[in-house]
Amino acid sequence: SMGNLIKVLTRDIDHNASHFFLDFENAQPTEAEREIFNQVNVVLKDAEGILNDLQSYRGAGHEIREAIQHPNDENLQEKAWSAVCPLVGKLKKFYEFSQRLEAALHGLLGALTSTPYSPTQHLEREQALAKQFAEILHFTLRFDELKMTNPAIQNDFSYYRRTLSRMRINNVPAEGENEVNNELANRMSLFYAEATPMLKTLSDATTKFVSDNKSLPIENTTDCLSTMASVCRVMLETPEYRSRFASEETVSFCLRVMVGVIILYDHVHPVGAFAKTSKIDMKGCIKVLKDQPPNSVEGLLNALRYTTKHLNDETTSKQIKTMLQ
Repeated sequence: SMGNLIKVLTRDIDHNASHFFLDFENAQPTEAEREIFNQVNVVLKDAEGILNDLQSYRGAGHEIREAIQHPNDENLQEKAWSAVCPLVGKLKKFYEFSQRLEAALHGLLGALTSTPYSPTQHLEREQALAKQFAEILHFTLRFDELKMTNPAIQNDFSYYRRTLSRMRINNVPAEGENEVNNELANRMSLFYAEATPMLKTLSDATTKFVSDNKSLPIENTTDCLSTMASVCRVMLETPEYRSRFASEETVSFCLRVMVGVIILYDHVHPVGAFAKTSKIDMKGCIKVLKDQPPNSVEGLLNALRYTTKHLNDETTSKQIKTMLQ
């Protein structure tokens, strides 16, 4: 649901005066793209449902507090346990979705970085895959924004684990205990301990993709990311393209994708996104963010402040640091 057709003209990104449109809305897979496209589509189909579940995740804070305050009231212990169990089922589902997303990203990166094409040629030839990559990033930032503002998640999960280990000690058969075994619970704990768990999943997956493909120059991957950042920036800062956006949702889609690729680039590129040698125009990107209504981009500015890797490096210019303060 990206509002009207977006077509973006990017100028000189590969320094070869390439003029091409990135059609984020109507791109249909070519025969060559279809196999990967279909694999990724199966995963993306579930993304909206995951976000709806997370958005409506209320947590069992009240029941947990009652149970802790009245440790001898068996009835309240039961109540808290039966409130927490289905929630943990949801948390498990979110975590398992992150694994599927990782696999989907691996497939997309493989297609979008293969030789002999340049990043611009790839994005031009494989618009449907570029759009899917954008949708993954858009989902990721939305998921993490919702997760960051919901402290109940970690609270519920740690209560679940504490109660479970107490039940084990007392040999109480825990109903549905096989839902989350210890090894899975440990991995889920690490996942939810992250400020931005989905972004961490994606940047780890991208880093792993690069190290798994030793014969592929790292630039193939990072140039794909920087090119997408430029596409989004040009789209947002050029009135003639921006005026084609029928809905505000299109703007927020592009903003999230731009920030998502910047963060990935910063985690994967050895020197990061903020250095002078970076292929991302960080000042331009930050300016675009700052030109939006402030309440709409605070989460994205925070993502740049707190989930990038190299912002506080010596190599980051004072100007960029000041812009993000």
